[in-house]
Amino acid sequence: MANPPQPPSLFRNPWARADAWRKHPVFQQRNMLSRMFPGFGIAVVAFTSYVVAEKLFFPEESHHH
Repeated sequence: MANPPQPPSLFRNPWARADAWRKHPVFQQRNMLSRMFPGFGIAVVAFTSYVVAEKLFFPEESHHH
């Protein structure tokens, strides 16, 4: 039994090719957020290690007047 011919789509989007860039993986929400602040993760690690090193190697001196 052969498949019947498909009727032309009544709801064909004439702008589908023009809007295709919106569905590209580069423009997905997760990628947009991760690329919004490049280097933020490295900065957080560097700052945290600086604070830990300062607390370990340079303890606060209490000055009594």
